[in-house]
Amino acid sequence: MSNRIDQVFAKLHSESKRAFIAYVSGGDPDMRRSLEVVQALERAGADIIELGVPFSDPLADGVVNQLAAQRALDAGATLPGILDLTRDIRRTGSETPIVLFTYLNPVYVYDFTRFHQDAAAAGVDGVLFLDLPPEETQWNKELKESSELRHIRLIAPTTPDERTESIARTSEGFIYYVCREGVTGAKNDLAEGIDRQVAGIKRHTKLPVAVGFGISTPEQARSVAEAADGVVVGSAIVSHVAQNVDKPDLAERVEAFVKPLVEAVKSV
Repeated sequence: MSNRIDQVFAKLHSESKRAFIAYVSGGDPDMRRSLEVVQALERAGADIIELGVPFSDPLADGVVNQLAAQRALDAGATLPGILDLTRDIRRTGSETPIVLFTYLNPVYVYDFTRFHQDAAAAGVDGVLFLDLPPEETQWNKELKESSELRHIRLIAPTTPDERTESIARTSEGFIYYVCREGVTGAKNDLAEGIDRQVAGIKRHTKLPVAVGFGISTPEQARSVAEAADGVVVGSAIVSHVAQNVDKPDLAERVEAFVKPLVEAVKSV
């Protein structure tokens, strides 16, 4: 069954365009302004929105995203609240694909199967479990969930080719290539060998490959877009939210920051 993620990548492919994928922490700095930030990302031209589900122990995240999650938690964000936020986004008429980035713990507390059902009903299109190895579904049948959601998988620079093939085979929607080792965070320079790594992944799948981790400038975004089907920018946007959290025009500032990044990706 086709969903918004599939439709967006199909449309962009027909136009020989790349996807701009924006990540923000859901509920940061609070639910009302989080909705405004998402709307700003859409106005700036983001093709896909990734919403982080705030969690108290975000092991894969650098300090910028950790602090964003803490701001959201302090403001009362929960997994049910992020689903409500998604419903609010859809009530505005938005058809931009939404992917939830989450650790497994909040989903298990919520109930794994019910999460998939409720997320799809709320208007979520995909999910990426940051701490769930794909192999776990072989040993824990309750994790083998078939639903309308696309299950996005991560591949890292250190992933062996044999495992890359296995992950690619079980991926849905698109593959997220993490171009750096370590945790999330904006960098001053790009990782090396992105074009070679993306080409290696594409030997095993027809799915689009999006590249993220450390991309923070239009120049970097344009360079990555030359090799990948999509460019993910997260920490740089989250940092911009943090820098302007007390400003009354927070959403407008986020839009102005993201627009040149989108334009750079679309220029390829």
